[in-house]
Amino acid sequence: MRLLHTSDWHLGRSLHRTDLREAQGSFLDHLVETVRSERVDAVLVAGDVYDRAVPSVDAVELCEQALVRLSELGTRVVVISGNHDSARRLGFGSRLLDAAGVHVRTRVAACAQPVVLEDAAGPVAVYGVPYLEPEAVRAELPPETGRGHGAVLGAALASVRDELAGRGAVRSVVLAHAWVGQAVASDSERDITVGGVASVGASLFDGFTYSALGHLHGPQVLADGLRYSGSPLAYSFSEAGHTKGSWLVELDAGGLGRVEHVPAPVPRRLSTVRGTLSDLLTSTAYDALAHDWLQVTLTDTARPDDAMVRLTSRFPHVLVLDWRPEDGVADDRTYGARVAGRSDAEVAREFVAHVRRTPATDDEQQLLADALEAGRLAGAAV
Repeated sequence: MRLLHTSDWHLGRSLHRTDLREAQGSFLDHLVETVRSERVDAVLVAGDVYDRAVPSVDAVELCEQALVRLSELGTRVVVISGNHDSARRLGFGSRLLDAAGVHVRTRVAACAQPVVLEDAAGPVAVYGVPYLEPEAVRAELPPETGRGHGAVLGAALASVRDELAGRGAVRSVVLAHAWVGQAVASDSERDITVGGVASVGASLFDGFTYSALGHLHGPQVLADGLRYSGSPLAYSFSEAGHTKGSWLVELDAGGLGRVEHVPAPVPRRLSTVRGTLSDLLTSTAYDALAHDWLQVTLTDTARPDDAMVRLTSRFPHVLVLDWRPEDGVADDRTYGARVAGRSDAEVAREFVAHVRRTPATDDEQQLLADALEAGRLAGAAV
């Protein structure tokens, strides 16, 4: 049996105000083609289908088209809600969708209701455990359930194990949306810390044939049968080094067989670069970055004028621009201490030097003096 593990589509998300609809659509085209070419039996979507609880019309349309195409291929789809999704909205019509082979699991009560797949070796029980906000779902769990992510997720998985035990020696797959073990986070994930604890123990997933995790955006292997697929696109520059994609998981009669990473299409490479504006605009060392999405840090002693306009003449896809002069000297004094005992003119001149990193010219000093005098006279006339 072949399963395709994916997660964290975040449909509707942008990258520093850059529209990603086309890139997300290309990924979904790639996903459908992978399912067709690899003869995938079921697609596992481990949460954060959308980027917002109330997704845009375009995001909903993208999702609907992908699910329809997968259903037309005869592939089963199991989807859980993540912390970005609205469980109620994503789960609307789930019992109707079951009949089409699209199984959406967004409720605690449905955790122990498996989607049962069949191959020549027998059944495979697939359980969907959505993101569980501790205080929102504790009332639906046994009264002895403790507080925090670990306790809530543990109680949900205990109900899964109880149901699975009644099936005998059956291969099992669990989808879950959580921060597990020592997995590494990125800048683009929403914090799910409760009481100072964000991650849960990897041992919660012991005994399952395969656990398809969602939430963290980098593909990660915590154990052979415990993996994050990561997001299909980079949603922050902290993910520039990720190889995005999905896991193609093969189950055989003995349990977990081969697992292969299927890279996703890259709409545009993400790169970070630092240097002086002059160097960035003239050096051939940066030729290869001309078409990348860029995060640029300028190191000029003085803040360059019109830096973004000048940079985009060579690098049209600069998304983030920062200025951090390399010879900067930290001044730990409070602003009160910096202005104490100084005249208005001295404060104004030092402000210009602090912001621009170069002293005010004679003409600028005269302009500041004229402005201060005009302000003094206006105040005296009131």
